[in-house]
Amino acid sequence: MNAPRLAAPVTGAVGRFLAGAGLLLRGLGLYVRSPGLMLLGIVPALLSGALFLAAFATLVYFVDDLAALVTPFADDWSATPRGLVRVIAGLAFLGLGGLLAVVTFTAVTLVIGDPFYEKISERVEERYGGTPGAVDVPFWASLRRSVVDSLRLVAISALVGVPLFAAGFIPVVGQTVVPVIGAAVGGWFLTLELVGAPFYRRGMRLPDRRSRLKADRPTALGFGVAVFVCFLIPLGAVLVMPAAVAGATLLARRSLGQPIEER
Repeated sequence: MNAPRLAAPVTGAVGRFLAGAGLLLRGLGLYVRSPGLMLLGIVPALLSGALFLAAFATLVYFVDDLAALVTPFADDWSATPRGLVRVIAGLAFLGLGGLLAVVTFTAVTLVIGDPFYEKISERVEERYGGTPGAVDVPFWASLRRSVVDSLRLVAISALVGVPLFAAGFIPVVGQTVVPVIGAAVGGWFLTLELVGAPFYRRGMRLPDRRSRLKADRPTALGFGVAVFVCFLIPLGAVLVMPAAVAGATLLARRSLGQPIEER
Protein backbone atom coordinates (compact mmCIF):
# COMPACT_ATOMS: atom_id res chain seq x y z
CA MET A 1 0.00 0.00 0.00
CA ASN A 2 1.33 3.43 -0.87
CA ALA A 3 1.99 5.81 2.01
CA PRO A 4 -0.45 8.74 2.27
CA ARG A 5 0.83 11.79 0.46
CA LEU A 6 0.90 15.23 1.99
CA ALA A 7 -0.04 18.18 -0.20
CA ALA A 8 2.79 19.08 -2.54
CA PRO A 9 4.77 21.96 -1.04
CA VAL A 10 3.96 25.34 -2.52
CA THR A 11 6.59 28.04 -2.25
CA GLY A 12 6.16 31.79 -2.34
CA ALA A 13 3.52 33.82 -0.54
CA VAL A 14 1.39 34.28 -3.68
CA GLY A 15 1.52 30.56 -4.49
CA ARG A 16 0.52 29.63 -0.94
CA PHE A 17 -2.26 32.23 -0.96
CA LEU A 18 -3.67 30.67 -4.15
CA ALA A 19 -3.26 27.18 -2.68
CA GLY A 20 -5.36 28.31 0.30
CA ALA A 21 -8.08 29.61 -2.02
CA GLY A 22 -7.89 26.27 -3.83
CA LEU A 23 -8.85 24.47 -0.62
CA LEU A 24 -12.23 26.21 -0.75
CA LEU A 25 -12.70 24.89 -4.29
CA ARG A 26 -11.81 21.40 -3.11
CA GLY A 27 -14.29 21.75 -0.26
CA LEU A 28 -16.91 22.84 -2.78
CA GLY A 29 -16.15 19.76 -4.89
CA LEU A 30 -16.57 17.46 -1.87
CA TYR A 31 -19.81 19.22 -0.98
CA VAL A 32 -21.32 19.05 -4.48
CA ARG A 33 -20.47 15.34 -4.85
CA SER A 34 -22.15 14.47 -1.55
CA PRO A 35 -25.90 15.15 -1.55
CA GLY A 36 -26.09 14.08 2.09
CA LEU A 37 -23.58 16.79 3.06
CA MET A 38 -25.57 19.37 1.10
CA LEU A 39 -28.73 18.54 3.01
CA LEU A 40 -26.88 18.63 6.35
CA GLY A 41 -25.29 21.98 5.66
CA ILE A 42 -28.00 24.06 4.06
CA VAL A 43 -30.56 24.21 6.90
CA PRO A 44 -28.58 26.13 9.57
CA ALA A 45 -27.09 28.41 6.92
CA LEU A 46 -30.57 29.26 5.65
CA LEU A 47 -31.76 30.14 9.16
CA SER A 48 -28.76 32.40 9.84
CA GLY A 49 -28.91 33.85 6.33
CA ALA A 50 -32.49 35.00 6.77
CA LEU A 51 -31.65 36.61 10.12
CA PHE A 52 -28.58 38.47 8.86
CA LEU A 53 -30.20 39.51 5.59
CA ALA A 54 -32.94 41.22 7.60
CA ALA A 55 -30.36 42.88 9.85
CA PHE A 56 -28.28 44.16 6.94
CA ALA A 57 -31.39 45.39 5.10
CA THR A 58 -32.26 47.36 8.24
CA LEU A 59 -28.77 48.90 8.22
CA VAL A 60 -29.16 49.90 4.56
CA TYR A 61 -32.55 51.46 5.30
CA PHE A 62 -31.19 53.62 8.13
CA VAL A 63 -27.70 54.27 6.71
CA ASP A 64 -28.52 57.83 5.62
CA ASP A 65 -29.71 58.71 9.13
CA LEU A 66 -26.61 57.12 10.66
CA ALA A 67 -24.34 58.99 8.27
CA ALA A 68 -25.99 62.28 9.23
CA LEU A 69 -25.71 61.38 12.92
CA VAL A 70 -21.92 60.95 12.80
CA THR A 71 -21.31 64.03 10.60
CA PRO A 72 -23.07 66.90 12.44
CA PHE A 73 -20.15 69.16 11.50
CA ALA A 74 -21.41 69.09 7.88
CA ASP A 75 -24.90 70.37 8.66
CA ASP A 76 -24.06 73.93 7.62
CA TRP A 77 -22.05 72.98 4.53
CA SER A 78 -23.36 73.48 1.03
CA ALA A 79 -25.24 70.57 -0.53
CA THR A 80 -22.42 69.05 -2.62
CA PRO A 81 -19.67 68.71 0.04
CA ARG A 82 -22.24 67.72 2.68
CA GLY A 83 -23.64 65.04 0.40
CA LEU A 84 -20.12 63.76 -0.44
CA VAL A 85 -18.99 63.41 3.17
CA ARG A 86 -22.22 61.64 4.07
CA VAL A 87 -21.92 59.23 1.16
CA ILE A 88 -18.43 58.39 2.43
CA ALA A 89 -19.82 57.95 5.96
CA GLY A 90 -22.60 55.73 4.63
CA LEU A 91 -20.12 53.55 2.73
CA ALA A 92 -18.00 53.29 5.88
CA PHE A 93 -21.04 52.12 7.86
CA LEU A 94 -21.91 49.55 5.20
CA GLY A 95 -18.31 48.35 5.08
CA LEU A 96 -18.14 47.93 8.85
CA GLY A 97 -21.56 46.28 8.86
CA GLY A 98 -20.49 43.91 6.11
CA LEU A 99 -17.28 42.94 7.91
CA LEU A 100 -19.08 42.29 11.20
CA ALA A 101 -21.99 40.55 9.47
CA VAL A 102 -19.71 38.09 7.65
CA VAL A 103 -17.71 37.19 10.76
CA THR A 104 -20.78 37.11 13.03
CA PHE A 105 -22.79 35.12 10.50
CA THR A 106 -20.12 32.42 10.56
CA ALA A 107 -20.05 32.33 14.36
CA VAL A 108 -23.84 32.15 14.69
CA THR A 109 -24.24 29.59 11.91
CA LEU A 110 -21.55 27.35 13.39
CA VAL A 111 -23.32 27.47 16.76
CA ILE A 112 -26.78 26.79 15.25
CA GLY A 113 -25.48 24.06 12.98
CA ASP A 114 -22.82 22.59 15.28
CA PRO A 115 -24.04 18.97 14.95
CA PHE A 116 -24.46 19.33 11.17
CA TYR A 117 -21.07 20.90 10.49
CA GLU A 118 -19.34 18.53 12.90
CA LYS A 119 -20.71 15.67 10.83
CA ILE A 120 -19.50 17.27 7.58
CA SER A 121 -16.04 17.77 9.05
CA GLU A 122 -15.93 14.19 10.34
CA ARG A 123 -16.86 12.78 6.94
CA VAL A 124 -14.12 14.80 5.26
CA GLU A 125 -11.59 13.52 7.81
CA GLU A 126 -12.70 9.92 7.24
CA ARG A 127 -12.21 10.37 3.51
CA TYR A 128 -8.58 11.41 4.01
CA GLY A 129 -7.44 8.92 6.64
CA GLY A 130 -9.30 9.69 9.86
CA THR A 131 -8.39 11.86 12.84
CA PRO A 132 -5.08 11.05 14.53
CA GLY A 133 -5.15 11.94 18.23
CA ALA A 134 -8.92 12.34 18.36
CA VAL A 135 -10.44 12.95 21.78
CA ASP A 136 -14.01 12.34 22.92
CA VAL A 137 -15.55 15.74 23.69
CA PRO A 138 -19.15 15.74 25.03
CA PHE A 139 -21.58 17.69 22.85
CA TRP A 140 -22.45 20.36 25.43
CA ALA A 141 -18.82 20.92 26.36
CA SER A 142 -17.94 21.28 22.68
CA LEU A 143 -20.83 23.68 22.11
CA ARG A 144 -19.88 25.78 25.14
CA ARG A 145 -16.26 26.06 23.97
CA SER A 146 -17.42 26.94 20.47
CA VAL A 147 -19.68 29.72 21.75
CA VAL A 148 -16.97 31.19 24.01
CA ASP A 149 -14.31 31.14 21.30
CA SER A 150 -16.75 32.58 18.75
CA LEU A 151 -17.66 35.45 21.09
CA ARG A 152 -13.97 36.19 21.60
CA LEU A 153 -13.34 36.28 17.86
CA VAL A 154 -16.38 38.48 17.18
CA ALA A 155 -15.29 40.91 19.91
CA ILE A 156 -11.78 41.13 18.48
CA SER A 157 -13.09 41.61 14.95
CA ALA A 158 -15.35 44.42 16.22
CA LEU A 159 -12.35 46.14 17.82
CA VAL A 160 -10.41 45.83 14.57
CA GLY A 161 -13.42 47.05 12.61
CA VAL A 162 -13.62 50.39 14.49
CA PRO A 163 -10.33 51.81 13.11
CA LEU A 164 -11.24 50.44 9.67
CA PHE A 165 -14.55 52.27 9.97
CA ALA A 166 -12.71 55.49 10.83
CA ALA A 167 -10.28 54.97 7.92
CA GLY A 168 -13.28 54.62 5.63
CA PHE A 169 -13.75 58.39 5.85
CA ILE A 170 -10.42 59.00 4.11
CA PRO A 171 -11.17 59.89 0.46
CA VAL A 172 -9.95 57.32 -2.11
CA VAL A 173 -8.02 55.29 0.48
CA GLY A 174 -11.21 54.57 2.39
CA GLN A 175 -12.86 53.19 -0.74
CA THR A 176 -9.86 51.24 -2.13
CA VAL A 177 -7.22 50.23 0.40
CA VAL A 178 -9.55 49.84 3.40
CA PRO A 179 -11.84 47.24 1.72
CA VAL A 180 -8.77 45.15 0.85
CA ILE A 181 -7.55 45.32 4.45
CA GLY A 182 -11.08 44.52 5.62
CA ALA A 183 -11.19 41.41 3.42
CA ALA A 184 -7.82 40.25 4.79
CA VAL A 185 -8.86 40.86 8.41
CA GLY A 186 -12.27 39.31 7.88
CA GLY A 187 -10.71 36.36 6.05
CA TRP A 188 -8.32 35.68 8.91
CA PHE A 189 -11.10 35.65 11.52
CA LEU A 190 -13.30 33.51 9.28
CA THR A 191 -10.50 30.96 8.98
CA LEU A 192 -10.02 30.86 12.74
CA GLU A 193 -13.77 30.24 13.12
CA LEU A 194 -14.10 27.59 10.44
CA VAL A 195 -11.18 25.37 11.51
CA GLY A 196 -12.63 25.09 15.00
CA ALA A 197 -14.27 21.65 14.59
CA PRO A 198 -11.19 19.69 13.43
CA PHE A 199 -9.04 21.32 16.12
CA TYR A 200 -11.59 20.64 18.87
CA ARG A 201 -11.70 17.02 17.68
CA ARG A 202 -8.00 16.80 18.57
CA GLY A 203 -8.42 18.53 21.92
CA MET A 204 -6.93 21.81 20.64
CA ARG A 205 -8.30 25.27 21.42
CA LEU A 206 -8.20 28.76 19.90
CA PRO A 207 -4.52 29.49 20.79
CA ASP A 208 -3.53 26.26 19.02
CA ARG A 209 -5.46 27.32 15.94
CA ARG A 210 -3.73 30.68 15.88
CA SER A 211 -0.23 29.26 16.21
CA ARG A 212 -0.75 26.57 13.57
CA LEU A 213 -2.30 28.93 11.04
CA LYS A 214 0.30 31.65 11.65
CA ALA A 215 2.99 29.16 10.64
CA ASP A 216 1.56 29.36 7.09
CA ARG A 217 -0.37 32.61 7.14
CA PRO A 218 -0.55 33.10 3.32
CA THR A 219 -2.37 29.77 2.89
CA ALA A 220 -4.77 30.56 5.75
CA LEU A 221 -5.42 34.04 4.32
CA GLY A 222 -5.95 32.68 0.81
CA PHE A 223 -8.63 30.35 2.11
CA GLY A 224 -10.22 32.96 4.38
CA VAL A 225 -10.30 35.76 1.79
CA ALA A 226 -11.87 33.42 -0.77
CA VAL A 227 -14.58 32.53 1.75
CA PHE A 228 -15.03 36.19 2.72
CA VAL A 229 -15.55 37.28 -0.89
CA CYS A 230 -18.04 34.44 -1.49
CA PHE A 231 -19.95 35.45 1.65
CA LEU A 232 -20.37 38.99 0.30
CA ILE A 233 -22.28 37.67 -2.73
CA PRO A 234 -26.07 37.59 -2.18
CA LEU A 235 -26.94 34.12 -0.82
CA GLY A 236 -23.25 33.22 -1.10
CA ALA A 237 -22.90 32.63 2.63
CA VAL A 238 -25.85 30.24 2.66
CA LEU A 239 -24.63 28.21 -0.32
CA VAL A 240 -20.90 28.24 0.44
CA MET A 241 -20.94 27.70 4.21
CA PRO A 242 -20.95 23.86 4.12
CA ALA A 243 -18.23 23.85 1.45
CA ALA A 244 -16.22 26.27 3.62
CA VAL A 245 -16.49 23.83 6.55
CA ALA A 246 -15.21 21.02 4.31
CA GLY A 247 -12.37 23.18 2.97
CA ALA A 248 -11.48 24.33 6.48
CA THR A 249 -11.11 20.70 7.52
CA LEU A 250 -8.59 20.21 4.72
CA LEU A 251 -6.79 23.39 5.82
CA ALA A 252 -6.65 22.17 9.43
CA ARG A 253 -5.22 18.82 8.31
CA ARG A 254 -2.66 20.59 6.15
CA SER A 255 -1.60 22.88 9.00
CA LEU A 256 -1.16 19.82 11.23
CA GLY A 257 0.95 17.98 8.65
CA GLN A 258 -1.68 15.37 7.90
CA PRO A 259 -2.59 14.06 4.41
CA ILE A 260 -5.16 15.88 2.31
CA GLU A 261 -4.91 13.58 -0.69
CA GLU A 262 -7.13 10.52 -1.02
CA ARG A 263 -5.40 7.23 -0.47
